[in-house]
Amino acid sequence: MTIPVSRRVAILTLCLTGIAASAVTSKAAAETFKVALAGAQQVPPIETSGSGTADLTYDPATRMLTWSVSYSGLSSPVTMAHFHAAGAGKNGPVAIWISKKGEPVASPIKGEATLTPEQAQQFAAGDWYINVHTQEHPAGEIRGQAVPPKS
Repeated sequence: MTIPVSRRVAILTLCLTGIAASAVTSKAAAETFKVALAGAQQVPPIETSGSGTADLTYDPATRMLTWSVSYSGLSSPVTMAHFHAAGAGKNGPVAIWISKKGEPVASPIKGEATLTPEQAQQFAAGDWYINVHTQEHPAGEIRGQAVPPKS
């Protein structure tokens, strides 16, 4: 059976369009990664036996960020936790509250947020960090830079 040239071109075009759409979809898939939290990452560094881990999932297609932040061994009770907007080695403003304002903070801290387009751009660039604040260290006792894996 012979297929006319115009029909072969149409079939080929549909196939290539499907492959391209599949590649774009897979590139925008949600990514899950871990962030280590330590006093040494604070700016300036804090000497503490405390540590933590953040399990993050980010979906660039929906700009949805979910988190579970666990910590232990801190010097005093946790007062709050945030994502801050700044690169490694810099301090920056609060971007998203991880804990609930004015409520006791227990490990693990779980939540989610839809990022604004500007926040999504900062987050994807690795310009956000997680900071866990305590009574003894109100500016933050443990910190970790949230750097999504490069696809």
